[in-house]
Amino acid sequence: MSKALEGVRILDFTHVQSGPTCTQLLAWLGADVIKVERPGEGDATRAQLRDIPGVDSLYFTMLNHNKRSITVNSKSPKGLAVLDRLIAACDVMVENFAPGALDRMGLTWEHIQAINPRMVVASVKGFGPGPYESCKVYENVAQCAGGSASTTGFDDGPPMVTGAQIGDSGTGVHLALGIVAALYQRTHSGRGQKVLAPMQDAVLNLCRVKLRDQQRLERTHTMHEYPQYPDGKFGDAVPRAGNASGGGQPGSILRCKGWETDPNAYIYFITQAAVWPAVCQVIGEPGWIDDEAYATPQARLLHLKPIFARIEQWTMTKDKFEAMEILNRYDIPCGPILSMKEIANEPALRATGTVVEVDHPTRGKYLSVGNPIKMSDSPTEVTRSPLLGEHTDDVLAQLGFAPADIAQLRAEGAI
Repeated sequence: MSKALEGVRILDFTHVQSGPTCTQLLAWLGADVIKVERPGEGDATRAQLRDIPGVDSLYFTMLNHNKRSITVNSKSPKGLAVLDRLIAACDVMVENFAPGALDRMGLTWEHIQAINPRMVVASVKGFGPGPYESCKVYENVAQCAGGSASTTGFDDGPPMVTGAQIGDSGTGVHLALGIVAALYQRTHSGRGQKVLAPMQDAVLNLCRVKLRDQQRLERTHTMHEYPQYPDGKFGDAVPRAGNASGGGQPGSILRCKGWETDPNAYIYFITQAAVWPAVCQVIGEPGWIDDEAYATPQARLLHLKPIFARIEQWTMTKDKFEAMEILNRYDIPCGPILSMKEIANEPALRATGTVVEVDHPTRGKYLSVGNPIKMSDSPTEVTRSPLLGEHTDDVLAQLGFAPADIAQLRAEGAI
């Protein structure tokens, strides 16, 4: 079976995380991704957070599967000529340089369009047009500017960033969708276009329920599903909600057996209205089913703290997996707090390719995430990340360079 993006060629000018997330996803879906790197150095993450001296880091290998690497010196006129040949031969260019960097290289939109009017040029930037457009942005900056940090954490503590890389990887996923949409539109228009995914915008898109809550707060001055209700006070901005659910079903993280020594012996428990009678039976409080103080969802909002405290008395008698097994019999929504060690060793995730083992020529075997998108007619094979410049000769040969020309380019420092 063919891959979904087979025949699409991506010129990958990205580095670190946001852009490589995007291009790796496209590579998993079958695109031929040619990663352009600096001779002798390559992507900065090859050397960052190394756990084996002199070997590409896990940071790099886990973001650059299924790609080919070519080294090109963009400061060399002949290197720029190679890039022009690549632009002519590719469908998409993806970049996450600092604002203006591509133009300073001479690769302006007009220059690219003159060479290949069908090319899609996709960019990750920290901010879109506005007062911060020229600012450099990293993951945590994007989380703060996009509204995530101000709404994460507990009310009596400072803003918090999340462990999920919603600024970098989240933006990369958004950009990948924009690229696929532009390629589809090109089948009708015959033209390429620019695709921009600002990190602030992507984080805000992932925080849309908090923007929803901001408008609700301005209208009603309270939000009953937040832990500040009914005893606390609400200000004029959405507060931090701890582990409360973002929807209409109250939820909380509760301790399970072993929590004293295991920092992940917890379960997320949701008191969905439809299963409230089952919750009461399971925790040994059948009287709550008809008690006026607990019988309706609206009434329970006034007593969420004591309700979850009582549920926690029950969860603390079970380990998180025992609790899951019991609660699932009654369709009570819940989920264990899984550590990265538990996720890495989960057989089901290995079986579906969500966690994969990859063999690397210098690193050896390591675990990585696989393609989170499963397609019935387009299976994903995760291949290792490329060594620096590993495919330079092959790619240039495909562009029509003779072996002698490649050797000359290398001698002149152009590749």
